[in-house]
Amino acid sequence: MKNKRTIKVLIAKPGLDGHDRGAKVLILGLREHGMDVMYTGLRQTPEQIVKRAIDEKVDVIGLSSLTDTHRTLFPKVAQLAKEKGMDKVLIIGGGLIPAADEAFLKENGIKGIFGQGTEIKKIVNFIEDNVTF
Repeated sequence: MKNKRTIKVLIAKPGLDGHDRGAKVLILGLREHGMDVMYTGLRQTPEQIVKRAIDEKVDVIGLSSLTDTHRTLFPKVAQLAKEKGMDKVLIIGGGLIPAADEAFLKENGIKGIFGQGTEIKKIVNFIEDNVTF
C-alpha cells in the first residue's frame, strides 16, 4: 500500500436500489487489499450516507447504483459532503452508469466512475493513487 495508514472506505447504496451483490463483492475485494470497509446497507438517503461518512471518518465514499438515480443522488452526496467540510474525501461511483453520464458526474464531484465488470485491482489502484490524508 502506498499510504501511511489504512484507508477507510464507506460503500453506500443511495436511493431505492435493492440490488447489492456488486457492492458486496467490492467490499470483500477492498478488504482483501487491506482497506477498512464499512457498508451502509440498502436504500440510504444522501444525508444518511454523509452522516455515516462523517461519523466513521472515512477517506472514501463509494456509491453504487443499478437504477437511473446516479445523476441525482451521486451529486447530492458530493454536494452535502462538501458542505460538511469533507473536501479531502474521495467520492467514487459505480454500477449501471452510461458512459454519456460520466462527464456530468465528474463535473459534480464524483472523481472516479467504475462500471460493471471493473477489476477490483483497478479500483484499488485508483483509490490508493487519489486518497489524501
